[in-house]
Amino acid sequence: MSYVELHAHSYYSLLDGVPTPEALVAQAVQYQMPALALTDHDALYGAPRFWRAAQAAGIKPIFGCELTLAGAAGHLTLLAETQAGYANLCQLITLARNAQTKGSAALPRAVLAAHSAGLIALSGCRGGVLAQALRQRQPEHALQLAARLAQLFGRNNFFIELQRHHERGDRARNCALQTLASRLQLPLVATGNVHYLESTDAPLHDVLTCIRSRVALEHAGSLLRTNAEYRFRTPQEMAALFAEWPAALANTLVIAARCQAQLPHGPQQLPKIELPPGVNAAEYLTALCQAALQTRVAAAAAPAYRETLARELEIISEQQLANYFLVVWDLVRFARQRGILCQGRGSAANSLTAYLLGITPVDPLAAGLVFERFLSRERITQPDIDIDFAADRREEAIQYLYQKYGPAHTAMACTMITFRARSALRDAGLALGFAPALLDRACAAVDDYSAGRLPDSSSLRAAFGAQLDTPRWQQLLQMAARLAGFPRHLGLHNGGMILCAQPLTQHIPVEPASMEARSAVQWDKDALEMADWIKLDVLGLRMLSAIDSACHFVSQHTGSPPDLSALSFDDAGVYAMLCRGETIGVFQVESRAQAALIPKFQPRSFADLTVQIALIRPGPVQANMVHPYLRRRSGREPVVHLHPSLAAALGETLGVILFQEQVLKVARDLAGFSAGEGELLRRALSHKHASAQLETFRQRFIAGAQQRAVNADTAQAVFEQLKAFGGYSFSKAHAAAFAVITYWSAWLRHHHPLQYFAGLLCHQPMGFYAPHVVVSDARRIGVRFLPVHIQHSQAAVTVEQNAIRLGLGYVDGLGAAHIELLERARPFHSLLDLVQRTRLPRPQLEALILAGALDCFGERRALLWEMAGAYRTAQRPPALPLPTADEHAQLHPLQPAERLAAEYAATGITVAAHLSSLRRAAFAAAGTRQIASLRTLRNGQPVTVGGVIVTVQRPPTAKGMCFLALEDSSGLVNIVVPPQVYAQYRSGCRAPFALVCGRLQLDGGAVHVVAQRVEPV
Repeated sequence: MSYVELHAHSYYSLLDGVPTPEALVAQAVQYQMPALALTDHDALYGAPRFWRAAQAAGIKPIFGCELTLAGAAGHLTLLAETQAGYANLCQLITLARNAQTKGSAALPRAVLAAHSAGLIALSGCRGGVLAQALRQRQPEHALQLAARLAQLFGRNNFFIELQRHHERGDRARNCALQTLASRLQLPLVATGNVHYLESTDAPLHDVLTCIRSRVALEHAGSLLRTNAEYRFRTPQEMAALFAEWPAALANTLVIAARCQAQLPHGPQQLPKIELPPGVNAAEYLTALCQAALQTRVAAAAAPAYRETLARELEIISEQQLANYFLVVWDLVRFARQRGILCQGRGSAANSLTAYLLGITPVDPLAAGLVFERFLSRERITQPDIDIDFAADRREEAIQYLYQKYGPAHTAMACTMITFRARSALRDAGLALGFAPALLDRACAAVDDYSAGRLPDSSSLRAAFGAQLDTPRWQQLLQMAARLAGFPRHLGLHNGGMILCAQPLTQHIPVEPASMEARSAVQWDKDALEMADWIKLDVLGLRMLSAIDSACHFVSQHTGSPPDLSALSFDDAGVYAMLCRGETIGVFQVESRAQAALIPKFQPRSFADLTVQIALIRPGPVQANMVHPYLRRRSGREPVVHLHPSLAAALGETLGVILFQEQVLKVARDLAGFSAGEGELLRRALSHKHASAQLETFRQRFIAGAQQRAVNADTAQAVFEQLKAFGGYSFSKAHAAAFAVITYWSAWLRHHHPLQYFAGLLCHQPMGFYAPHVVVSDARRIGVRFLPVHIQHSQAAVTVEQNAIRLGLGYVDGLGAAHIELLERARPFHSLLDLVQRTRLPRPQLEALILAGALDCFGERRALLWEMAGAYRTAQRPPALPLPTADEHAQLHPLQPAERLAAEYAATGITVAAHLSSLRRAAFAAAGTRQIASLRTLRNGQPVTVGGVIVTVQRPPTAKGMCFLALEDSSGLVNIVVPPQVYAQYRSGCRAPFALVCGRLQLDGGAVHVVAQRVEPV
């Protein structure tokens, strides 16, 4: 007897299903099933992955879900028979999710009738509508429900669902359901209600259930399945289980044959932009670009630009993307009209069309970019335009899209928040009954990102030792490791917007987001890409906000803001500042890796900035591109090309394949590839599982090169170079777009440091460093700071008296409502006056005192003492003033170090002195050197330095190395901690203050200390 599973849950039945969609498909193929249904709870999250796996395996995917009905009415299994049924399925899921708490669904039964067409309904599991009525011993009510559902969906579209899992009552329930079906002459169908592949997965399912229900296993009781039988059974096993009801098995094949619904593939039709009368989208796009060509391109260069534009517009028109470009242009135009700083980036910066529309900031012809890296006739995926908006105003852009196109046509992509090491350890630990305090310790000790590495975690071993070998801990570590990559809950993509001319719910279910006035489709960015849907990334970039604020402060000082768009990228003073290593707060080049690169790289042009940004990326670092490039740049290694025809493509990077666009150029120049073919080659090079495709490209590459008089050995050597480096290359267009912001931020820091650092501090957290590091660096170049002041500070940082005044927003625990209250009520005449007129909560008032905001009213320790009396006085009835003794405690004032520590605790910043002064005595006793003096010493010299650890990094590609940034009042230095030293001094590497003993490493101007000891102080 053949059988098709029509009720299966993947791990997209969040915290209920165990297998991936791919694993379910693989099992169905192993069992020789011709089709398989995916019926996750109230969602189609996994539908694209399920579809792709089924297509690859050659079986039919059936799209469905197990829908939750409102009012504890139970579940209903729905399968999409037709395309209209698929649309109705999406709409029902959307309605079930509407107005529910995050992760919940409840469909009002009344809406089923309007959306039942094209659906096949199964009566559900033990929690189904009919099974519930039978369990409550209401057979007549169950009969009425079945009759109503049969009428609603149609008698041929409603099946009584039988399941058997060797649980008490299974057979009695199935017999009752068969009786009900016989009375109404309804068909039966057997399903497995699959939640895992094998019985050995049942314990993991139990843990997931406990995580979902927030209860420990020992208290879970009836929440857990009574056995391990909710597995994926073979057709033979199902035939044995349902021998009494052979028709129920046969009907699985009937239903599978009927279900013909397909996944809706893109590109979706986008909403139409308003156009002038008689003009279509392609014509309007052409007119906009040609008009911009007149103003943005010099007349002498215009012919080349017109030729490139014509070629781009032809491809855009062929792929029916003119309206897409207009939608993006319209959004950017809106932002610019509102004064919102924004710009496009990513591969879209390869497009002259995008540049002329003002979407991207880089002239692609001048920068040597390649349009086909973004869009080509050969490209099989949809283009993706990323736009960065000033983060504090991005919501205006998002809401513009919602308002312009309507909430039915606009939503955001979702993202799946998956289990990582700490979340898996904590959640699995709570499910297994571990104490929360113990799990806090364990999570704090974990260094790993992936949960899969927890059983071998050296950091956990260092913290807990032999305890980890006990059976209980081993169970926890193994169970947590199995959660690696599992979806935990739904999140919101950081900017991916989905627009559609038709209501989105005809294609993808939509659910409300936790953020107000937002909604999310049930597909993440990967799923959308699988289905070929276009998304528009509306991203928030805090650096643009900081730049905007800095320009505002400059305008306050000079009377007009700087015109950043008019900068020529050739200011020698800006590059000299960067070459000195003064990069904290400068976009993309402030990290410790960039700080180590700059002394050797010495950027002197915009092209240099583009290369520098691209070099310090995971790909180039892993492919060992950095050191060969630097050796060639410094003249220590000759620039050699494997063939003279490569000089044009690789000359800018001294023969090193650094940019993705260079792969396209090499394939074009050496082997005669079209640019579009070159992009397909680049994509294959970056794909882990494209060996067969790469071999086809290799043969085509060598043959093409030979036709151009390149010998086969040389062509093979070049192809091997492409294989070695091409998959790790970085987009030049993306680097160039970022380099524009890098230059803007560096220019502002150089010419307007006071205003620039004020802008940075208005938009923390951002970048690589905490605010106290930004403040310390600003102080080193002469920027003055004023502390938080109850009378003068605004909510945000301000500029006054040629100094930066910290804002009230930096005071810990002080929210927007508190700040508004204080601003409205001031000026204050005393501590008592403040308390009486604001009734500010005690924790917030204490934080203000510790921050120094109330120093105008007295010494901080005395104010803390007086605070209790102020609250008592404020509570007295105003009409009954009572005399009080004038008592003032004789308290010693806070010492400077205590004031500094209090200020840092309350604001995260110190303006009077550097944090390292809190450990000055310990550092002096250890004989530490000032960090700024290290450059004057000899390479390899033993040194001892002390300071604040401001960053800790252990990248997975670094083979166990740990990298610290240590700061004292004179500057920062990179600390390289070898694996064996990290293992011994892990606590020191994680301490706020550290004493580091090691050897000085001077490398081309870069300064490092290779640690031998890292002691906490």
